[in-house]
Amino acid sequence: MNGSLQINMSEILSLSDIRKAAARIQPYLHRTPVMTSQAIDKLSGARCFFKCENFQKVGAFKARGALNAVLSLPDESLKNGVATHSSGNHAAALAMAAQIAKVPAYIVMPGNAPVVKKNAVESYGANITYCEANLQARENGLADIVAKTGAEFIPPFDDDRIICGQATVAMELIEDVKNLDLVIAPVGGGGLLSGTALSTHYLSPNSKVIAAEPEGANDTFNSFSAGKLIPVEDPCTIADGLLTSLSERTFAIIKDYVEQIVTVSDDTIVSATRLIMERMKIVVEPSAAVALAAILEKQLEVSKLRIGIILSGGNIDFDSFYSGKNGV
Repeated sequence: MNGSLQINMSEILSLSDIRKAAARIQPYLHRTPVMTSQAIDKLSGARCFFKCENFQKVGAFKARGALNAVLSLPDESLKNGVATHSSGNHAAALAMAAQIAKVPAYIVMPGNAPVVKKNAVESYGANITYCEANLQARENGLADIVAKTGAEFIPPFDDDRIICGQATVAMELIEDVKNLDLVIAPVGGGGLLSGTALSTHYLSPNSKVIAAEPEGANDTFNSFSAGKLIPVEDPCTIADGLLTSLSERTFAIIKDYVEQIVTVSDDTIVSATRLIMERMKIVVEPSAAVALAAILEKQLEVSKLRIGIILSGGNIDFDSFYSGKNGV
């Protein structure tokens, strides 16, 4: 890891940057609730506080980063619209942000993206181009669109503005719930986790940040263990929002400010998803349940601790979830 990159990240992404992002996006988004469950507390032996980003606009935390990025752009950069490639939540978030900014959105999506996420992107009026389900096809499709339209590329996570927007999730959690021992977030590309780590570092330095990820998409665990970036090859998990590997930018922050990475099985992710829906009566997608899955698998010692758990989104594809292939 390049030492100067780590220093730059710390200098650029200050608490002031996060607060400015919060003020920028606040008029357009929900301040999502923090919920608790006596049943889950009893099961875990801890006091769990769930930050419910499944109630956010577009049904996921991604709305925060995308909106902060778009609203940070000067008019000259926005005039031709914005573009990205995404399998779902970031695509919908960028489409919503573009609608607010009154500019076009161009989205490249893999053809096998969950139907619920395709429908969400369409509902915000984005121009969708479908591609093969691999990173090269997504990047090639995006490059073609940017060349044709002049649209501004907004990455899903590898961007300071995105990270600052996502950091507002943990900022609100820490403002609403004091004296947390642990803050647990899921990790895919690392935008949410790196933002969570920074907000916690600034606002609740005695709290430890833990990341949870699927066993079938364990690049963060491998990278963290090795001390260098190791992208995952052929990721496979029911948690479709966590298939992407870290970037150098997000890994630099995670490496410095995250305490531990744990991995969980798809079976436990399914169990955690159902537990949240059955006990808390709220809808979450499997990616959002990964943090609770780490507790259910007893990957962490949590007895008598106060734990903040980020539920990252609620855009579940019920046809896939109840298909039987995951034992449900």
